[in-house]
Amino acid sequence: MRKSGILLAVSSLPSKYGIGTLGKSAYDFIDFLKKSGQYYWQILPINPTSFGNSPYQSFSAFAFNPYFIDLEELIKDGLLTESDCDEYDWGSDSRRVDYSALYENRPRVLKKAVSRFHAENNDEYRRFCHDNSFWLEDYAFFMALKEKFGMRPLTEFPLSVRVRDAQTLNELRAENQNRIEFHKITQFLFYRQWINLKKYANYNGVHIIGDIPIYVSADSADVWAHPELFCVSCDRIPQEVAGCPPDDFSPDGQLWGNPVYDWNIHKKDGYGWWIRRLRQAAELFDTVRIDHFRGFYSFYCIKAGAENARNGEWKNADGESFISAVRAALPELSVIAEDLGFITDDIRRRMASSGFPGMKILQFAFTAGSENEHLPHNYSKNSVVYTGTHDNDTTTGWQMTAPRSDIEFAMDYFDVNFTWRLTDAFIKSALSSVCDTAIIPMQDYLKQGKLSRMNIPSTLGDNWIYRIEYGDIDDNLVNKIYRQTKLYSRL
Repeated sequence: MRKSGILLAVSSLPSKYGIGTLGKSAYDFIDFLKKSGQYYWQILPINPTSFGNSPYQSFSAFAFNPYFIDLEELIKDGLLTESDCDEYDWGSDSRRVDYSALYENRPRVLKKAVSRFHAENNDEYRRFCHDNSFWLEDYAFFMALKEKFGMRPLTEFPLSVRVRDAQTLNELRAENQNRIEFHKITQFLFYRQWINLKKYANYNGVHIIGDIPIYVSADSADVWAHPELFCVSCDRIPQEVAGCPPDDFSPDGQLWGNPVYDWNIHKKDGYGWWIRRLRQAAELFDTVRIDHFRGFYSFYCIKAGAENARNGEWKNADGESFISAVRAALPELSVIAEDLGFITDDIRRRMASSGFPGMKILQFAFTAGSENEHLPHNYSKNSVVYTGTHDNDTTTGWQMTAPRSDIEFAMDYFDVNFTWRLTDAFIKSALSSVCDTAIIPMQDYLKQGKLSRMNIPSTLGDNWIYRIEYGDIDDNLVNKIYRQTKLYSRL
């Protein structure tokens, strides 16, 4: 079955309160997807964000972003009033997320909601805590401690806390019980809204592609609670960190800073932590895109403290053993394997043996000649084609910044005479390709330029702030997308 969908982060939805949420605009977006004939809504990770606001650097691999809790839904639930929400500043630009305003004010309004939530009489809440106890307690305690220590990173916690001295933790847990309960309740409020939203999507024939990063942050509950799974010292200091080697675009490589996994320990444990993570993802999403999938087979290690990624080394992992364990535990799991970046022929063959579809990116297609794997005539059915991803410029922005030779190649390839026609050509090429699935970023359907780019990798600043407005989607856009989707047999 040929399918198509649209890529848009939850944070990018319109709302009154500073960031996209799981409320009415999310339901409206699902209605739009249904009307325009789309099968998929692809989102970015829904974990809580840390420094830099990146969804790929989170305080937990399992927890949810409390910014996405819809305040208007909490008003309906009787946990907030409109005046509770309206007394705070949520930013002045409806097209940009103001993370500083959220950081200051979202916890304040959520604390009001939590103060009115009767946890002791809520069977659904107690069941949520029981079912998620393998991560929820550690996460809530970790976040309570971060607040107590002025949001400093884990590496700057007192040593007795870092190494989880039992007496110290017992005392801190007693002192911070209200903070711990706050984080557990906000996680429940998110979960309840998310499950209702997913049910609505599935009822209307829309399937959600979730996204999970392969690595976790060094400043996370996961590293604090399970240091044995990572290459960290007993006091939670990373010894080796992840990244990418130098290339033509990045002469120093990319230094991500995430601690790498101790894959030997994971294998001895039957990959239990990963299976729990993917089992949760299978409940939350219909398909899971796993970022940097090659890291299950071979991963780039850099000594902690290095200034750049030039002197790292590749280390092997038993990806085949990992995939076998996952398939045995979760036979119905639907996965998209992000296979971009530096991929050797050996790694490509090993990844292909998983059977999971990889990714093709049209913006990567117009270098290295006609053999480029991202050119449509080289595609295979078991692939997912994108015009671009969250890490690319918009296609309209790409036309302004790509090398002239790439632009000329693209114009020749698609037989167009004007660069302003390239965005439409990219979309039509993706939809008409042999790939089973085609995903188009919302910015490309809206013909938006570089100011609407979601992220520039390895930079801090104006990333992850893009939002659409209520008037961006109209009947003309719905009808146009529907016609193209029908034309290329993707309804």
